[in-house]
Amino acid sequence: MRTPLVIGNWKMHGTLGEARALATAIRDGLKRPRGVEVVLCPPFTALAAVAESLGTGPIQLGAQTCHHEAAGAHTGEVSPAMLADLGCRWVLLGHSERRREIGEPDGLINQKVKAALEHRLTPVLCVGETAEERRQGLTFTTVEGQLRAGLAGLAAAAIARSVLAYEPVWAIGTGVNATPGQAAEVHGYLRGLLSELASKEVAQQIRILYGGSVKADNADVLVAEPEIDGALVGAASLGAPGFIAIVKKAARVGAAPKE
Repeated sequence: MRTPLVIGNWKMHGTLGEARALATAIRDGLKRPRGVEVVLCPPFTALAAVAESLGTGPIQLGAQTCHHEAAGAHTGEVSPAMLADLGCRWVLLGHSERRREIGEPDGLINQKVKAALEHRLTPVLCVGETAEERRQGLTFTTVEGQLRAGLAGLAAAAIARSVLAYEPVWAIGTGVNATPGQAAEVHGYLRGLLSELASKEVAQQIRILYGGSVKADNADVLVAEPEIDGALVGAASLGAPGFIAIVKKAARVGAAPKE
């Protein structure tokens, strides 16, 4: 059985003081989370502060992106080696906001996935369609293209060390989430592709998260779907009580047998 995973993506929010306070509140509210893994992804400026607040406890540290090289003349960038040195174990890659606002192409995201794996970071490859692509019936075409490009050139063993996150762009920050059925349908399709790209065994072990307006009041019905292995949480991760509630619901669902 795949252990549920809940990742809090703080995006561009939080001064050092705010980040410390939020990380500490989440840490104290989840002293011994059982049956679920928890990761916090603060902005680069707060990574060290959050790492200090989390200490050696069970909540892990992640970053929101990275460069594809270990070092070099890349002003304003942060390398996977730097992230690992700070204590990061996870990194989000290909988030729709990076694709849209920064213009990150699939080929670059693939380079970042490979770089993360080389530095023993777990890449969380994000895929998802826009509202227009869904209206045109291009959901599967879009996510398949993003998945194949993001994992291109990786052996099955490397793919097995990755995590996927399905985030329909039309649901991010809108308050409108995909229905459990809509999300599960795409997750099932992605898992089928993973069987082709790696193996059935690898496809069954990889966790596929759902992201897009995940809140405490919808987390349990989403994670209850057999194909959904947790959540990538945006706005709701900026408040400790709501995020803690999401984690606890995911843990309870994870402890119950799925059909």
